[in-house]
Amino acid sequence: MAEKIYKRAIFDEVSRYFLTDDIIVLHGARQVGKTHILYLVENYLKNNNRKVYYIDLEDSRFVKILDAGVDEFIKHLEEEGFDIENLEKQNKIFVLIDEIQYLKNPSSFLKLAADHWKNIKLIVSGSSSFAIKSKFKDSLVGRAVNFEIFPLSFAEFLEFKEYKITAELLKERKLTGKKYDEIKALFKEYVLYGGYPKIVLTGDLELKEKYLQQIIDTYIKKDIGDLANIKEIGKFNKLVETLSSQSGRLLDVAELANTCRLAKPTVENYLFILENTYIIKLLRPYYKNIRSELFKTPKIFFYDSGIMQMLWLKQLQKEILGGVFETAIFSELVKKYGKDDLFYWRTADKKEIDFIVKKGNEILPIEAKLSFRHFNKTAVSYFCDKYKISGYKVAAIEGELTDASFHYPWSL
Repeated sequence: MAEKIYKRAIFDEVSRYFLTDDIIVLHGARQVGKTHILYLVENYLKNNNRKVYYIDLEDSRFVKILDAGVDEFIKHLEEEGFDIENLEKQNKIFVLIDEIQYLKNPSSFLKLAADHWKNIKLIVSGSSSFAIKSKFKDSLVGRAVNFEIFPLSFAEFLEFKEYKITAELLKERKLTGKKYDEIKALFKEYVLYGGYPKIVLTGDLELKEKYLQQIIDTYIKKDIGDLANIKEIGKFNKLVETLSSQSGRLLDVAELANTCRLAKPTVENYLFILENTYIIKLLRPYYKNIRSELFKTPKIFFYDSGIMQMLWLKQLQKEILGGVFETAIFSELVKKYGKDDLFYWRTADKKEIDFIVKKGNEILPIEAKLSFRHFNKTAVSYFCDKYKISGYKVAAIEGELTDASFHYPWSL
């Protein structure tokens, strides 16, 4: 039986570019659902009577064809029954290419195909921006639109769980006790096990752990090491495990270097690689003075709370730890607001706010607490007064909504 294809939120944004001349590039970590989105695109296009051809570059036979050049690629399409020469532009063929980073020179291939074959629409995926950036020797500026794919948001998690609730009702502050208990239990599951699609669709806890460990062993500990040509793979893996215990904490490069017996420049290089392969994010502090911001210490966050816990604790937990909850809220905010519009705030005397969302001239402070009872408004009041901000939000799953600023995580 064919695997069910669930809609991802980013599909609507991607579909806006189906009829443009842009190359569509999807990139993100392995197993976050890029292939699933390509299947979704393929189904949609076929249902709209479009010509579609799918290429999986994990099959080395296709790598050989595409590495031989665009002429060989066109020849292959013609052998598959597509009359490329006589296709009109408005009736173009959509070619979906999965794992584009396997090509020796993907940028050259995509550039030549896009420039010389306007009746071919290219939609490609790649595991990590690092893989794409390291192999894209020629600029695709002006030819490509890029979309970052992350693990499932909580709304997508509910879709994959086939839990029926409207987006409007999910944002409701007041729910019946029954509905609140159901959503709370699902959100706890989301925090504890993360948002990787395969993990979400697996009911058995032991299998969840095994699948997460597979992602760690194949992607984080092997693929990334091979991709970045990391020589001291044991120390690299030690660094990743150390970082997992520090998600939500301030980065201390010197401490990491001592713990993992690595030089500070090597640690900084490994952090760059991990950030560009969508394992971690270095969250920068919010300051109005951009120059001073560049010299302030970032915080470390993992993009997925399930991966973080397997690396840190070697097994999934039954109760939510504070750092794990904060990591899950970070992950949700990234998907809602974008990773480049998210910051944290901290003063020299240690007043701190977990997250600052900056959209244009709008600034929104957000605190993440397991319970509303743990919230102390001293820091956020100081921040709001300093920056003339009128509102803030506190996200928690325990306690009552006794204040207008209090929100359950699913209604942020």
